[in-house]
Amino acid sequence: MTNESELLSNWQVVAASVTGTSHEKRSQPCQDAHCWRVLANGVLVAAVADGAGSAALAEVGAKIAVEAVVEMICQQDLQPENDGEWQVFLTASLQVARAQVEAEAAVREVPARDLACTLIAVVATPELIAVAQIGDGAAVAGDSEGNAIALTVPPCGEYINETIFLVSPNAIETAQFQVMRQPLRHLAVFSDGLQMLALKIPEGTPHKPFFTPLFRFSGEVKEESDAKQQLESFLRSPRVCDRTDDDLTLLLATFSSNV
Repeated sequence: MTNESELLSNWQVVAASVTGTSHEKRSQPCQDAHCWRVLANGVLVAAVADGAGSAALAEVGAKIAVEAVVEMICQQDLQPENDGEWQVFLTASLQVARAQVEAEAAVREVPARDLACTLIAVVATPELIAVAQIGDGAAVAGDSEGNAIALTVPPCGEYINETIFLVSPNAIETAQFQVMRQPLRHLAVFSDGLQMLALKIPEGTPHKPFFTPLFRFSGEVKEESDAKQQLESFLRSPRVCDRTDDDLTLLLATFSSNV
């Protein structure tokens, strides 16, 4: 039987959130956030949020949302067996995250809109990935043959810089849900700052040349701190910043059976 340390070592995860150049010029904080955890049974739980640029406390809402949804998922003993159960399971987790953001707004005596953020939550095993998404950004999977597969796509037909947020009316009712059951080795979850580089818009098809080196990089992670610094350097590089001035979050995970 595989022990807990071996299961934990199967997931190699590296993630970073960096301040966009437009926010740096205005001395604004990074309004993106991410959170992830690998459970003792080898399941990866991860979340990415992008705070609304117009929201006064966007970074607070994003941080609360990712931590709340990951914590909620990790606390559950339920093992969904079909797509309907996964949607119920993930919907409940989104509702908890929303409630915690609204509770923080009440404590601060500000409108919930001041803590507005998007939210992507993912539960991943080597054989299954389940995703819930509110707003923009996306999740992409990679198989052992080098294919990049869209798990979610940014909502289309919206005005530039306009999206649905966790605290928006009908946000949870209109959330995207996806369950993919097939051997998948890689996962990427990112905020909307990377959409134009990572996806072919408007169809939302993953741009393979973007993901191939990143999946290779995440599969070769030895030291998490060093890998995070390298990922931050990539997100701050001219290759990226010449294409976007938004805050950027990228979470990469690779499952290796060779332990």
